[in-house]
Amino acid sequence: MFDQSSPTGPAAAPTEARAEAPQTARDWVKVLAKYRDPSATRSLFELGVTIGPFVLLWALAWWSLSVSYWLALAISMVNAAFLLRLFAIQHDCGHGAFFANRTADDWLGRGLGILTLTPYDVWRSSHSMHHSASGNLDRRGMGDINTLTVAEYEALGRFERLRYRLYRHPIVLFGLGPGYLFFLQNRLPLGLMNKARYWVSAMVTNAGIFAALGLIIWFGGLMPVVMIFVPSTLLAATAGVWLFYVQHQFETTHWEGEGEWQIHHAALEGSSHYVMPKVLQWLSANIGIHHVHHLYSRIPFYRLPEVLRDHATLAEGNRMTIRESIANARLHLWDEDSKRLLSFAQARARNA
Repeated sequence: MFDQSSPTGPAAAPTEARAEAPQTARDWVKVLAKYRDPSATRSLFELGVTIGPFVLLWALAWWSLSVSYWLALAISMVNAAFLLRLFAIQHDCGHGAFFANRTADDWLGRGLGILTLTPYDVWRSSHSMHHSASGNLDRRGMGDINTLTVAEYEALGRFERLRYRLYRHPIVLFGLGPGYLFFLQNRLPLGLMNKARYWVSAMVTNAGIFAALGLIIWFGGLMPVVMIFVPSTLLAATAGVWLFYVQHQFETTHWEGEGEWQIHHAALEGSSHYVMPKVLQWLSANIGIHHVHHLYSRIPFYRLPEVLRDHATLAEGNRMTIRESIANARLHLWDEDSKRLLSFAQARARNA
């Protein structure tokens, strides 16, 4: 949580950073505006050092099939990290944060959508809904992970409770869910099926995916698909779903009804600062600095560390370690009284 009236950064933090700490989440938006401008040179560099290794590892894994299927599988698993980073770049394109030119962002995003199995225009629209309603109890259901309040869960019948518990189970969320989402659900513009542009986005992306797979099968048979494409995509999808989950599902996250909800406060208080080793932070394109991203989504991912460097309050707020994130995976119900995310056991004990 943030105490914006008295910054919580380390004693060695610059005096000017501590003195300038805004008092409200809305005030932070003005401060963060100076970080929004992307650098075309830096963006092209980040794209090159991501897609270059991705292509090379794909080629190496394909060649390795003639040596060992296990070696090819191992290489494909490593390549999942670069596929995840490509998705993060597509994510920045969706926010108009990768290039200064929106058209360039959109067309790069659409191209990357073929590699990430994600129709860009469909995803951009649903993700925009997520940003515009994150933490709002009255606007759940689009682009987020379904989260019930304790009262809503207790009002359900036995079958509906079981269905929700299954949905929130780690085997479903992080085992079955990612494959279903990227291989199946993304093939249709679900939730946006009444507009032709989203059908075009989904169908053109599908055509690109099937054309690429067809060429792979034509030149290499099924094994490159089975041993490279499927494993790397599944692992990248699982990592992506996990990151999305921990960015908003933690004990002191933020949920309010429409009357009390305020978008900037919800962005700052309801998004985590996921602290990871440097290599994982790089491979995930700094997406763990999610509280800053939600507060000002136009900041390019490579500039997010600048924000933390300059502002100790943001560097220390909502910090979550990997160990803490694993523990938070057992929390499933929002308690409107205590303003905490609870486990099923905690919710049951509360009423005992």
